[in-house]
This record gives sequence, structure tokens and C-alpha cells, in this order.
Amino acid sequence: MADFKSVTDTVHGTLRLDPLVLDLLETLELQRLNSIRQLGLTYLVFPGANHSRIEHCLGVSHVAGRMAEALGLTPDERHLVMAAGVLHDVGHGPFSHTLEHVLASALAVDHMHLTQRIITGEDDNVAADERKEFPEVPRIAEVLERHGVKPARVAALIRGLGPEPAQGRLHDFSRPRRGERRVLYQIIHSAVDADQVDYLIRDAHYTGVALGVIDVNRLIQTLVLRDGEMAVDRKGLPALEGILVARGLMYSSVYFHKTVRIAEQMVSRAVERSKAPIASIQRMVDHELLGWLVEQGGFSREIALRIKYRKLFKRAVAWSPEELDEGQREVLRGLTADREARREAEDAIARRAGLGPGQVIVDIPLPELLVSEPRIAQTDVAIVDGDGVSRLSRLSPLGRALQLRAVSDWAVMVACEPAARSKVARLAPKVLF
Repeated sequence: MADFKSVTDTVHGTLRLDPLVLDLLETLELQRLNSIRQLGLTYLVFPGANHSRIEHCLGVSHVAGRMAEALGLTPDERHLVMAAGVLHDVGHGPFSHTLEHVLASALAVDHMHLTQRIITGEDDNVAADERKEFPEVPRIAEVLERHGVKPARVAALIRGLGPEPAQGRLHDFSRPRRGERRVLYQIIHSAVDADQVDYLIRDAHYTGVALGVIDVNRLIQTLVLRDGEMAVDRKGLPALEGILVARGLMYSSVYFHKTVRIAEQMVSRAVERSKAPIASIQRMVDHELLGWLVEQGGFSREIALRIKYRKLFKRAVAWSPEELDEGQREVLRGLTADREARREAEDAIARRAGLGPGQVIVDIPLPELLVSEPRIAQTDVAIVDGDGVSRLSRLSPLGRALQLRAVSDWAVMVACEPAARSKVARLAPKVLF
């Protein structure tokens, strides 16, 4: 087993890595995250956003350990949440969340479910021929067991206490067993967890956007354990509100920036139209996916080169939720539910505008947001006020307002080859509605 070591992190400073985390870092499953950008294609808009997914995983493990200490958890519990923190994203594919909805549509799973299966050894995100090159490197489950940690316990924490997909042997992992404290789940995945704390401060740093700056020290200092659950002392209410505000603003300004969305949709359309098995694509890393798309030729090659040289589609027209009547909303619900119908609508607009298949994109962001970030509307954190416990929504008008705040300013956006914007803007409403 490895000894304790220290690494220097961009946002947290010096991180002390214990033997369990060090050994996990040697696995192929985690090391592939070095080649996956934390923010996918966001670097095309925010040039500094080139940090990797493994940096974030180390940060989550660190924050989870700090939370466990602040809450007075046992050393074993602290090791458990730190292991879950460093492993919580091993199921990500190339460009992180970019292909999340394609994965969900094709395989009826999300990256969290895939992560759970990788942790327990039921699935693998390393290509078989590549794994054969390193036969001496153990898999995650083996490393955990060697350190006396049950893989199933770690996998159980990944989704928190939310609903679990009704399939596979992991369907009941969201239910604490043997009186296990709910706080363990909440540290990894809840309305305010180690994952969100790290990605907000890390992404704000690398993008240069000040909206994600939060008072993480104050939040951790005011965490309390109440009836086996994580809560926040009322003195920490401003820090808690700040985190929730930062989350909403970062989604509006960075994660769902219109140009970022267009780039992501371009890549996802190229993958959809390639007809390739999504499971094999999920094992790729960023540069492998772009190289593979170039090799496919045709539309896939065009998109890969457009991403490489930042020759992106442009927004032609968009509608806010307030601009749509019920009939139009029903049309969009149909396009959301039926990927083939959406593709047919995109190609119908393209044909009328004199463009080729795939050169028009219809983006309906809300369903994809709920797949990639199911916590976005969660603000109801337990607040300890003296001897009583209340909910954030009762104490904070700001918390209530954030539950209603829209992440993007469009309900549907149509993007296309720049030269055809005016044509597409004229034709899109006729085809869609």
C-alpha cells in the first residue's frame, strides 16, 4: 500500500492524500480522467477552462474529508466519503456532460449509474485491449477491498438519497441500510455537497468568472450533525445562500452559455448520426472522440474540424418560456421525448434552408439539464436554529426564489451554419409549430 503523500491543488492548496486515495489514483479508471476536460467544450468560450476531471475528483475527496471532520464522523466514515469523492465521476465519457443525454437515451442510464457499476466491478470504462496492456494494475473494487472498504458501500453514496433507476443490481443503493447515517450520502450528493462546493470554486477559478466564488470555509465551520443528517447552523445561512446563488449564476453564465450549448449540441449530433455503439464511445477520452469523428468522414468529420478550429454554428432564433403557448410547449415535449422526431424537424428546416442534414440544431435544454444536474432545483437544506430545525425555504426568501429561477433564457433555440441564419430564423417556426 502507498504512503501518505501531498499534492498542490490550484484552489485548495496542499492536499494530503492518504494510502486509500493514492492507490485509487493508480487505477486506469481514474487516470483516464486526466484526458477529460472538467467543463467539456466550455474552453471554446472561456479559454482558461482546460482543467481536467481528475482535478475535480481530488478536490471533492478533499472537501468530503473536511466535511466529515467538521461533522465529527468516525475515521472509517471519513475514509468512506473520501473514497466516494474521488470516485464519484469515473463514469464520465469524453467532454464530461456533453454526451450525457445521448447515453441516457441510448442506454437508459446516466453517468452516476455507470459510475456505481464501475466501482463495484460490474462494468468497465477502459477498453479491453488497453486494459490488457497493464495486467498488473488492479481495478477499483480490488483496491477498495484491499483497504477494507466494501465497493458496494462506496457505490451507494454516489447518487445520494435521490431516486435510483429501476434496473440493475444497484437499484436499492439509495436506501441506507443497517442504520447507516444519511449524512454519508448527503456529503457526496445532496442540495449542498462536496461535489458542488468543489466544482463551483474550481470552475470559477479556471473560467475567470467571479460568480462562483463562495465562502466554503464558513459553510464547513457551520455544518452540524442532527439526527444522523447533515444540517447547517443558522449562522451559516449567508454562506449557504451564497453557494446556491453561485450555482444558479454559474449555470446561466457558464455551463449553459449559448455558444457552449451550441458546441456541445454539435458534438452530440455528430455522435448520434454516426450510429456508433454509445458504450464504446463512452470509453473514449476527449481527443480520441474528435479523432474518431474525423475518421468517420462526412458530417462527423465536418463537426470535428469545426470544433478543432472553432467554426461553430450560430443561434438563428430562440424562444423564452414566456413566448410559447401551450400548443407550442406540447410540440417541444414531443420532440424531447422522441429523438428521431427532433432529428426529422432539424433536417426539415435544413432542407428548406438549402442546408445539409445535421446543419440545423434544435436545442431544448431543460430535459438535458435534469439529466446532467438533478440537484439544480434543490435548495431545501435543513437549518438548525437553536433547539429547532427548519428548512431553508422557510427561512430564506432567496432560497425559495432560486427554486423558480430558470437556468437558460431560452426554452428552445435553433442554431445553424452562420450563412443561413436569416433563412433558418424565418423557416424554423413554420416547421416546428
